[in-house]
Amino acid sequence: MPDVSFTNLLVVAAVAVLAPLTVGYFPRLRIPAVVLEIIGGIIIGPSVLGWVHVDLPVSILALFGLAFLLFLAGLEIDVHRLRGQLLRYAVLGYLVSLVLGYGASASFTAAGWVSQPLLVAIMLASTALGLVVPVLKDARQLRSEIGQTALAAASIADFTAIVLLSLFFSSSGGSTGSKIVVLGAFAGLVAVTGLAVSGAARSMRLGQVLIRLQDTTAEIRVRFAVLLLVAFTALAVRFGLESILGAFLAGAIVGLVDRDSASHPRFRTKLEAIGYGFLVPVFFVSSGVRLDLTGLLHSPSALVRVPVFLLALLVVRGLPALLRLRANGLKPTLALGFLQATSLPFIVAATQIGVMLGKITPVTAAALVCAGLLSVLIFPVLALTLLRHGEPEPEPETAAAEAVPVPEANVM
Repeated sequence: MPDVSFTNLLVVAAVAVLAPLTVGYFPRLRIPAVVLEIIGGIIIGPSVLGWVHVDLPVSILALFGLAFLLFLAGLEIDVHRLRGQLLRYAVLGYLVSLVLGYGASASFTAAGWVSQPLLVAIMLASTALGLVVPVLKDARQLRSEIGQTALAAASIADFTAIVLLSLFFSSSGGSTGSKIVVLGAFAGLVAVTGLAVSGAARSMRLGQVLIRLQDTTAEIRVRFAVLLLVAFTALAVRFGLESILGAFLAGAIVGLVDRDSASHPRFRTKLEAIGYGFLVPVFFVSSGVRLDLTGLLHSPSALVRVPVFLLALLVVRGLPALLRLRANGLKPTLALGFLQATSLPFIVAATQIGVMLGKITPVTAAALVCAGLLSVLIFPVLALTLLRHGEPEPEPETAAAEAVPVPEANVM
């Protein structure tokens, strides 16, 4: 057996436990646990105390954590909600965000902060779907018009950002034209697999077997979901695409097939327990460990990038909310803008890919992640304050007949 120490993983696991405990003890702070996980990683990492470095066990689990994070994000996508006016707004708003993001990134390139404006534009145009849902639930606006608009916009932003990142910044290289062909072939394979899985799910005999084994030590539904996650991740890498695209699409297919959960109500809870209870916190804590905070703090010119990137997030994703000003009114529109500008998990993942490919420097990556941290700390609180002054959504009994249920989200 190789000489592997689990000391670093022990400290990372301790931070993963302390972060939500702190949130539980001080609920008035309204700080998502993911923020404290990254901050805890910074404190125990080389930038502050130097207790931990990312060794082999932490690196492997963090890689699985990233895959599971994107899988759970895909699981939250409800394609049946993305239609009509909401879909048109979400798509148009994201296109406007991309244009604004590229303009902002071009100015950062001129200032010498970044060398690849498109990568930063994709980051600035992202939205954290998993952080938007709890805010809407807290304000009792999840099924309201503004809630459905925010969810549609975040879903499109999540999906498109991952596709664009995989298309233009895959570690495998290759021309954009060839990647489009490969992406099309991969999408076709995903569609065929989705149809096959959906057809198998309608088999009465298979359904009886799944029900019999789902709550035994076989945990057969969970094993099928993990198999699909690993298979799609491996296929994405084989096709020369980013692994996160495969993980995200695996979650979307599981979510599409798992619409009627009456016979297996604990299935998603089990998947979230694996992800949010074990793997995903390791990814976020290790991301904090890797963060080059020392270089950021030792350079005033680098530190000033944090508020500039935060303002760019607000402008790039907040301004498109004005497209719904007439329909929603002023306060809900402002709340929508703040929710759309809330982003962190995708920024963390994308900056790691950018640093690995040499597209952005570790200092710039740290500034972008810090801006994402501030967006999570500030923007949801402002949105919640505005939404609480609006009309709450109908009670569940009356809303159930006219609204599509949305799964809970914790991280992305």
